[in-house]
Amino acid sequence: MTLWLASRRILSALASPSSKSSTLSPNNQIRTYMPQTRRSTRASAKEVVDSAQDAPPSKKARLSRTDTMALEEPEESQSARPSRRTKKTGSEPETFLPRVNSPWKVGAHVSAAGGVENAVTKAASIGANAFALFLKSQRKWTSPALTEHSIASFKEKMVQHKYSSDVVLPHGSYLINLGNPDSEKRQKSYDCFLDDLKRCESLGLKYYNFQYASQHEKKDILLKPSILISPGSTVGSATKEECISLIAECINRAHHETKSVVTVIENMAGAGNIIGGDFADLKGIIDQVSDKSRVGVCLDTCHSFAAGYDLRTKEAWDDMMNKFDEIVGLSYLRGMHLNDSKTELGSHRDRHENIGLGHLGLGAFRNLMNDECVQNIPLILETPNFEAPMELWAKEIAVLQQLSTSVTESTDNQETIRSIIGDVRTDEALVDVIKNAVKVAERANPKKTSAAKGKKVGKKG
Repeated sequence: MTLWLASRRILSALASPSSKSSTLSPNNQIRTYMPQTRRSTRASAKEVVDSAQDAPPSKKARLSRTDTMALEEPEESQSARPSRRTKKTGSEPETFLPRVNSPWKVGAHVSAAGGVENAVTKAASIGANAFALFLKSQRKWTSPALTEHSIASFKEKMVQHKYSSDVVLPHGSYLINLGNPDSEKRQKSYDCFLDDLKRCESLGLKYYNFQYASQHEKKDILLKPSILISPGSTVGSATKEECISLIAECINRAHHETKSVVTVIENMAGAGNIIGGDFADLKGIIDQVSDKSRVGVCLDTCHSFAAGYDLRTKEAWDDMMNKFDEIVGLSYLRGMHLNDSKTELGSHRDRHENIGLGHLGLGAFRNLMNDECVQNIPLILETPNFEAPMELWAKEIAVLQQLSTSVTESTDNQETIRSIIGDVRTDEALVDVIKNAVKVAERANPKKTSAAKGKKVGKKG
C-alpha cells in the first residue's frame, strides 16, 4: 500500500506543469534553475553599474566599461573570453598622437606586457621619439625565450612606426650585480646579463642599459621596480676598485659571447655601497673594457642631482657636462633618463618626480633640451605615470619639446605641441599642464595612486 501511494505521488508530480521546477532529477533542476541564475546575474550587474554612476569619481574609476561588459556577458561567453589581464596587455592602442620633429629624442619606458612587440606601439601612441622597455621580467633570474613571432612582430612594428635601433634603450634586470665578490652569485648575475644581451641582438637592438640594487634593498624591489640601482655593488665585502674590476671583467666576457650590443652603464645617486655615484666610477669601468666601441653611459638627471651634480642653472648644467666630458668623455654618452627629483641636491636618495614638480624644476630640463650634446640619443622618461601614459607621459613629452627653442621655431612642431597640451608658453602654465595631468592619471587609477603613496618613502617614483 505504501509503495502504491509513493508511485502515485511521483506520477502526479511529473504530470503537474507547476511542479516542473521541483523535479527530483538533479539534471532537470540545473536546467530549469540556470536561466533564473543568469537573470539574477544581469540584475546584479545593473545594480553595480547604477551605484557606480552615483558614486564619486574615485569610485567610478574602479568600474571601467570593460568591467561592466564582463558583468553583463552570458556565462558561456565569459568562460571562452581571455582573462582581463591578457586582453588588456595584448590590445593595440586606439589613438596615436603626432610626434614632434626634433633632434632631442624624448620618450618613455613603456610596458612590454603581452610581448616585447607591444612596447613599440605603446611608444608610438604617446608621440614618443624614443623608448625603453624590459626584454623580460626585471624581477626574475630566468624567463621564457622570445618567440619567433614576437621577434618578427617587433621588427615589423619598428619599421611601421619608423623607429631606428639607436633610439631604443632596453633596460636590464634589477637583480644583476656584476660586481658581487661572491663568484657563485656573480655568475648568476652574469648569466642573466648575457641572456639580455642576446635578446637585444635577436631583436636587432643596439644598446642595453643595466643597473642593480644593493643587497639590503632587494626586499624593496619586490614592492616597486624603481629604486636605488647601479652597475654593481660591493655589498660591503670588497673595495670599490675590486668591484669595478669585476664589473669590467663580466662586460668583457659578455662582449666575447655576443657580436654588437653596446653595454650602457648608468650613473647612480651615490648611496651606500653602490657603484656609479661618481663619474670616476664610470671611467674606472670603461678603462678596463677591452672594446671601447661597445661600452657607453646613460646619465639620469635625478641620480646626478642626488649625487651632488647641479643642473638647475645654465652655468651649473654646463659645469656638470664639462666634468663628464673631462672624466668620462662625451663620446660615451649613449642615452639619458629624464626625471625630476623629490629630494634636494646631494641627498644621495633616488626619488623620481614628474617633470617640473620636483627640486630640479623646468630650468634643468630647459638646459637639457637646448644642449646639442644630447641630441639624437634616447632621452627616456621614468617618471610616475599611474598606468596612464596617454594622460601623463604624452603631456610630459610635449612640455619637454616646448622647452627647446629650436624645436618651437617650426610651425608644424608648434601645431603638434598645441594639439597635445594646448597653447601654453610660460613656465607656470607648463607646470600646470603636468600638475593637471597627474591629477587626471590619479583619478583614473585610484588604487595605483594609493599604492604609490604608500610606498613613496624609500623608493623612487
